[in-house]
This record gives sequence, C-alpha cells and structure tokens, in this order.
Amino acid sequence: MLNKNKLFSQREVNVIPDVSKALSWLEAHPDALKGIGRGIERETLRVGPDGHLATTGHPASLGSALKHDWITTDFAETLLEFITPVDKNIDRSLTFLRDIHRHVAKQLGEERMWPFSMPGHVDDTDKIELAQYGSSNVGQMKTLYRQGLKNRYSALMQIISGVHYNFSLPLSFWQEWADVKDAESGKETISAGYLRLIRNYYRFGWVIPYLFGASPAISSSFLQGRESQLPFETDGKDTLWLPYATSLRLSDLGYTNKSQSNLGITFNSLEGYVSALKAAIKTPSEEYAAMGVKDAEGNWLQLNTNVLQIENELYAPIRPKRVTRSGEAPSDALLRGGIEYIEVRSLDINPFSPVGVDADQARFLDLFLIWCTLADAPELSASELLCSRKNWNRVVMEGRKPGLVIGVGCSDTEHSLVEVGKALFADLRRVAEVLDSNEGSTQYQQVCDQLVASFDDPELTYSARILHAIKENGLTGAGVALAEQYRQMLCAEPLEILTEADFTQQAQESVAAQQALEASDSISFEDYLAGREG
Repeated sequence: MLNKNKLFSQREVNVIPDVSKALSWLEAHPDALKGIGRGIERETLRVGPDGHLATTGHPASLGSALKHDWITTDFAETLLEFITPVDKNIDRSLTFLRDIHRHVAKQLGEERMWPFSMPGHVDDTDKIELAQYGSSNVGQMKTLYRQGLKNRYSALMQIISGVHYNFSLPLSFWQEWADVKDAESGKETISAGYLRLIRNYYRFGWVIPYLFGASPAISSSFLQGRESQLPFETDGKDTLWLPYATSLRLSDLGYTNKSQSNLGITFNSLEGYVSALKAAIKTPSEEYAAMGVKDAEGNWLQLNTNVLQIENELYAPIRPKRVTRSGEAPSDALLRGGIEYIEVRSLDINPFSPVGVDADQARFLDLFLIWCTLADAPELSASELLCSRKNWNRVVMEGRKPGLVIGVGCSDTEHSLVEVGKALFADLRRVAEVLDSNEGSTQYQQVCDQLVASFDDPELTYSARILHAIKENGLTGAGVALAEQYRQMLCAEPLEILTEADFTQQAQESVAAQQALEASDSISFEDYLAGREG
C-alpha cells in the first residue's frame, strides 16, 4: 500500500485546481452520486474479410436506420452506429451494447465490424455510399446533409469512427451540491454546473486521448496522394504512424474542422453558447458559397452555404445536450429545458474490446467528469479555448514523448504531463472511494491504480499497445485479425438482456414507422427545406 499511496501523493500548486474542499464535501455526501445516468453510442464500419469497406447497403434484416432505437447508420451506408438506452448500471449498459453486437454479427454474413477508429485501406472514396433513409422529407434531408459533409470535408474524414459517452448526474447531486429543488426550477443552476464541467473538460480532457487514444497510425490511402509534412514512419507498404502519437483521429488529419475554430463558441453561459451556435448556422461561408447549393445539373450539393449546415455539424470534443422533441433543434431544446446531459466525443474505438469500449473506460469517465463538475472553472475565453486546443494537439500527436509538457491556461507556465496526470489522479482516487462505498466494491479504485501507472510507463497506454500490433501486421492486417476474432466471439455468445424476438420486433416497427412517415408527407422536399430555413 505504501508504494500505491506514494503514486498518488504528487501535487504542486497551480498544476490543477484545488478541489480539496469539494472532495471533502463529496465524502460527507456520498449518496449524492447515486443514480448517475449513462448511454453509449458506438460507430463501426462494415468491412469484407480483406478489411476493405463493404459496398452493400445497410442490411434489411436490421430494420430502418431512420427509425430503429438501437441500430442506425452515421455518415455512410457502411458506417453502423449502435445506441444504448440511458441506464444507471455500467455493466448492464455494456451488456446491452454487447447484445446489439452479437445480433448484428450474426446478420452480417461474411462481413465484419472494423475494430479501429481509422479505416483500413480505402480504394475509391467515390464508392462510399451516403447513408440512405428513405423517401420522406426528413430522410432525404439527412442524406443531403451527409452530401454536404462529403463535399465540405471529404468522405474519408466522415468514415472515421468513435465512441460517444453520454453522462448525467442525478438530481440528488444538484439538490445537495447546489441547493436545487427540482429539475425545472433549477435548470439554470444545473446548466451552469454542466458548463463548468465542459470548461474543465477543455482544459484537462487531453487525459482521455493520452490514456485511451488508439489511433497512432493510418493507412497511406488515407492521405489520398496528398503530401504530408508530418514525420511519419512507415512499414514501406500501406501503414504510416507517428512514434509517440495517441489519437490521429483527433488531430487535424482526422475528425476536425479548422474553419470552425474561429466561431467564438465558448461555454460560459448557456445563452452565449446557443446564440453563437445559432449565429454559425446563419453565417454565410465564402468557401461553401463558391461550391453552391446545387450543381449545373440541378443535383443537390449541400443543405445551404452557411458555416454550419445544421447544429450537429459543430465538431467538438464534448457537447451539452437535451433530448429533443419532434422537429425541435438541439439548441432550442437546451433553451427550453436546460442541459440534461453531456456527450463525451473524444473516445477512439477501443481495439481491445469486441464492443469498442469497456467498463474501465466508463468508470474513468465517471470519475473525471465528476471531478470536472467539482473543480473551479473560470470563464473560458476564445483565446484560451485555442490554447487548450494546443495541449490537446500535443497529446494526440506526441502524447507518449518523454518529457512532454502541458501548458496551463494561456500563460507561459508549463508542467510535465506526468506531473499533471498524477496530480489529477490523486483527486480522482478520492472520488473513486466515494463511488466504491456506494457500490460496496473497489472497482473504481482499481481503475485508478491501473491507469495512473500509464504516466510512468507510456507503454501501458492503448496507443502504445496497439501500435506494436500494427507495426507487426500493418494497419489493415491487424484490423482484419481483430475483426475476425471478435466476429467469432460474438457469434458464439448467447444474448443476455435482449432476445431475438426483441430485435425482430424493433426491426419491423422501425420499417413501419418509416413507411408511415413517408406516407404522411404532404409537401415537396424543396418546400420542406424552405420551411426549415424560414
């Protein structure tokens, strides 16, 4: 025990906020954390046995991607997305997610689910079919939005996969912590609390790609013949990697949009966030105006020529969310009811799990997000937001580099990543003790003990571990081997929570719901879009 405690004892003034008072409060009110809500979204590409993208449409046996509660598509027909309902039990959420994987694995025939965030070798991006949602106005708009994404950012960027972790603190927490009476009267206070979480996430969330980033390499086909100034190493075949990278998915090579960095969207107030977001979807873009809304033949190219076609186009590592009502914009839902939960978007696909994410990651995120809520979070200026992005970029490009330093705010002050990581984990372990006391276990503390070792030994990080396999077999070779291993594993396992009858019913009901929507349309697609713009 002495050595373990020594691991968590390092802390210096100004490395991280002083959270000692808040942690003492938490230790005196452990029940406040009972009832955390979680939901998981996992994306995965369908590929053939050779690891190349499937060219088939979304399997009909899975139902309607537009209306299915658990199984949909993201950008492309080949990009599956699995969604779990909100649950207060991590293990049950992950079992539900695994049941979806088990069912889908059996429906895919010879196709597999790709186990990495970055795609393998891509022969021809023109053959990537946009996700299709039927003939309803809503369905056509979803596909057209994706056409815009393809034309603005390329299809390659859009087939990068990730995991989203949706997290909400129980009302009891806000009642104890912020003297809230109920969700409605306390919505402004609760929203302010979640925005505090988000500001701290921007400042310290680089710890997520450091620990869990799993995309240190790309296929050379991903560059599509473009020259790169990055010091890639290569196997001389199809694989490129950076020796200390953690998550190229989160780099400028991956799922980002430089043109959005100047939008001035900060997280100091809900009204400020929403007004900046609404301004972005109404601000014309010279670049996208030059592209036009339609081509010379009258084919649609994008929804509009604004900086953002719709609010979901804002690329962010974390988002404030509220479940929307029918036809309601996400920002209008936030203004109506306040922030209901937050969506963490910085997780790479975990290649060491057949479902792309595991319980250790979920427990770490619980700890970190609670800490982000408790820690003081001064207002975040647009300039500091850019400074925080530099920290993230350092970690995603060279996070395992010996002696790497992290900036603090926009000052010249820097600390070693190891020092900051260990200071953070000293706090997280106290949160872990509270959560474990509620559950009568030591699982959260075990996660802390296991992960903190990654700061002294970067070889324990996901990126280092998967890079060994990629160097040995190539990106596509390593992906094919894992995909086949997980396919056999999932196909051999029985369902635990859901039944085949549940999947059959959900598929049939989703198809019927799509057909009903298509039958109910009474205006043309052009008029539908004009009405939305108005």
